[in-house]
Amino acid sequence: MLFSDKYKEIQSSHEARYIKRSSLFISLSFRVYSLENIKKHLFDVKKKYKKATHYCYAYILNADKSFFKYDDDGEPSSTAGKQILNQLYSYDLTNILVIVVRYYGGKKLGITGLIKSYKKATIEVLIKSEIVTKYIKENFQIEFTYSQINNIMNVVKKNDLEIIESNFDLNCKLIFAVVRSNSEKVCNEFITKLNIVPKYLN
Repeated sequence: MLFSDKYKEIQSSHEARYIKRSSLFISLSFRVYSLENIKKHLFDVKKKYKKATHYCYAYILNADKSFFKYDDDGEPSSTAGKQILNQLYSYDLTNILVIVVRYYGGKKLGITGLIKSYKKATIEVLIKSEIVTKYIKENFQIEFTYSQINNIMNVVKKNDLEIIESNFDLNCKLIFAVVRSNSEKVCNEFITKLNIVPKYLN
């Protein structure tokens, strides 16, 4: 297994504000699942805060965190977007976009000041964000007779399987989701105890 079954996301969007030497940093967090989501949030934020000096951001996508990007938007290299991204990794998050909007206050912060400010602004919004743990699941389908329903449901309940679809007519069918690391165990239980071979769907 290349990566864990577990991954963390934020539950909903949040906003935080941080001021450093007259510069205002507005940090915004969003749960995202596609580049289209990200582009829309960036467009909306730039429209809402159209007089801001910088719109720095970072995002991570996918359960394995395989797709990510950061943008300093004119700030010195790695002082802004990279700091945002580092905090997303520090909080072990994915499917997230954080944008930090900066209104320049007339006083230069220097490289160290910028690094600390973008880090602080990101932490402030992540602290407000409720973090939830999710699991990578696999879907299977089983077919069985009506007389087997009770035994089937016992296995479902015992292994806390998520029922996606069910049909208990003459030819019974059930589609269930199981946490990936438990899929082999559950399939073996259906095979050995009920002589039913689950069909892998995804």
